[in-house]
Amino acid sequence: MALFSGLSEKLQDTFKRLKGKGKLSEADIDVAMREVRIALLEADVNFKVVKKFINKVKERAIGKEVLESLTPGQQVIKIVNDELVNLMGEKEANIAFSSKSPTVIMMVGLQGSGKTTSSAKLARTFKKKGRSPLLAACDIYRPAAIKQLEVLGEQLDIPVFSKGQENAVLIAKEAIEFAKNKGNDIVIIDTAGRLHIDEDLMTELDKIKENVVPSEILLVVDAMTGQDAVNVAETFDQKFGITGIILTKLDGDTRGGAALSIREVTGKPIKFVGIGEKLDALETFHPDRMASRILGMGDVMTFIEKAQENFDLNKAKEMEAKIRTQQFTLEDFLDQLQQMKSMGPIEDLLGMIPGMGKQLKNMQVDEKELVKTEAIIQSMTLNERAKPEIINASRKKRIALGSGTKVQDVNKLLKQFLEARKMMKQFSGAQSNKKVKKKSKGLFNLPMFK
Repeated sequence: MALFSGLSEKLQDTFKRLKGKGKLSEADIDVAMREVRIALLEADVNFKVVKKFINKVKERAIGKEVLESLTPGQQVIKIVNDELVNLMGEKEANIAFSSKSPTVIMMVGLQGSGKTTSSAKLARTFKKKGRSPLLAACDIYRPAAIKQLEVLGEQLDIPVFSKGQENAVLIAKEAIEFAKNKGNDIVIIDTAGRLHIDEDLMTELDKIKENVVPSEILLVVDAMTGQDAVNVAETFDQKFGITGIILTKLDGDTRGGAALSIREVTGKPIKFVGIGEKLDALETFHPDRMASRILGMGDVMTFIEKAQENFDLNKAKEMEAKIRTQQFTLEDFLDQLQQMKSMGPIEDLLGMIPGMGKQLKNMQVDEKELVKTEAIIQSMTLNERAKPEIINASRKKRIALGSGTKVQDVNKLLKQFLEARKMMKQFSGAQSNKKVKKKSKGLFNLPMFK
């Protein structure tokens, strides 16, 4: 299921009915707002937040800008989009870097929220931007947490400061001194969590805070816990004081209630969101882009950023030339699949493209088929990948055996690849041609789309 799929679908259906009307009456807006209210409540958005949101939208929607507009339905959608952006924070909330190095970031949260993994993901994000982060293992009650952080640090080639299960406050202080000596400009402190908020936890966090004076205190909460995540955030902020929130497992939360409620309730911004288990699956939270995705208008900027991060520009130029001259091979196709996989789940990527919501509704994206496709191509020789037309019956049997698939699967892939290659050639020469656009639906006949 795609991010916010349930809420997005219901809102889009509501607005589709509005766009079909030439003029809107207050009664039309009342009906639409009732449907929006139900959709938000079903998405597990805090009921006080829903009430305030609906009142704001309705107040603007019954004004002259809508009722006297030539396109009243689109005006209502614009108002809802604006208010969704306001609800989630208006603009991205950047990390407050200290004027004196190192910048200290405290990671806090309950056990199981994904705090340790998020610490590593955040360190990776800073490293990609040219910073030199240090991870500090201050969860002294769970030996597995220390080991986990060390393993993640090794995978990312990021140093981890740990002293076993000594005093957490001393470890944090010594980590900062270590960073100063080694030239690390950011220290990310992974603190202990509990199954619930208790006095001992808060006392320890207060002591660490007092001794290291962090620039940021980021609370890590699990989006899939819905309103519980909002309640945890509110309690942490009241008792301890946080500067921002990292919302994990947002890819698993198809409702989205926590993302839409948490800033309004706590007054603190969502700074990052976790959208997968891989170490590159942490994104800066952009309220405007998220609102656009919820309303089915895509998220082109995030798609472009992901592509820029994962695709080699020179390879892309080579690929364009190959497509134009119909020299695109199965080897190239395999390379594209692997680069696309590194961008994240295909369903999420397609959801970022404007207008793809309706396509996705009737299409199931099967990641297992993508793995199968890779296996089939990898079982071919380089010559077979370059010239698929030479693959005869005996070669197909060998490829199927080597990839753990059936000959029918090999046949299906070869047929669809040749069709896709033909379509790509047509695309490159006539992008505005209606027939070509119609043929572009052939892309979704590839094995990973069912």
